[in-house]
Amino acid sequence: MQLNKILKSLVIALPMLTLAACSSTTDSTTNDGVESSAQQTVSDTTADGNTGSGSNVIVGSGTDVSIDSVENLTVEEVKKQVMDELRKRHVVYFGFDQQAVTAEYGELLQDHANFLIDNPAVKVLIEGHADERGTPGYNIALGERRANAVVKYLNNLGVSSSQISTVSYGEEKPVNTSHTDAAFTQNRRAVLVY
Repeated sequence: MQLNKILKSLVIALPMLTLAACSSTTDSTTNDGVESSAQQTVSDTTADGNTGSGSNVIVGSGTDVSIDSVENLTVEEVKKQVMDELRKRHVVYFGFDQQAVTAEYGELLQDHANFLIDNPAVKVLIEGHADERGTPGYNIALGERRANAVVKYLNNLGVSSSQISTVSYGEEKPVNTSHTDAAFTQNRRAVLVY
């Protein structure tokens, strides 16, 4: 699994490095995080003696981006594509009356952490939500604990606290308004918003 991730990362890193080398003028302060992560991926992969696998999908911060879609893009455009992919995978769900992040969301949060670490100017808002069961005050507090659990998880992965803010909506913004167990499950969540 890790080797596959490295191989796929190499496929995104090489076009990024090529684009960076061919560019006549670049804004080094804006592109440093993306370029340094690409260079690190290349050196890590080269140190292992592995080369690209020729797959049609590449992974940038753990997100699927097609090779064809990055061949003629700038580093900033690739960064935007990666962020767009992260926005599609941005919800952590919780059990009833729970605020602990479960292992099934480890890879998702690792992908977000990698992106945030590589792009220190990017900020993320963590929204905490609860289902409608319980008092509004309790649900606001539970949503806050859920958001803070995600923050703590990201901090433990190396993300700076200055990049993260939180808000709790409690039961006020349900994604599913029906009164079923399935709806309650969808509403118990933390959402990463860029």
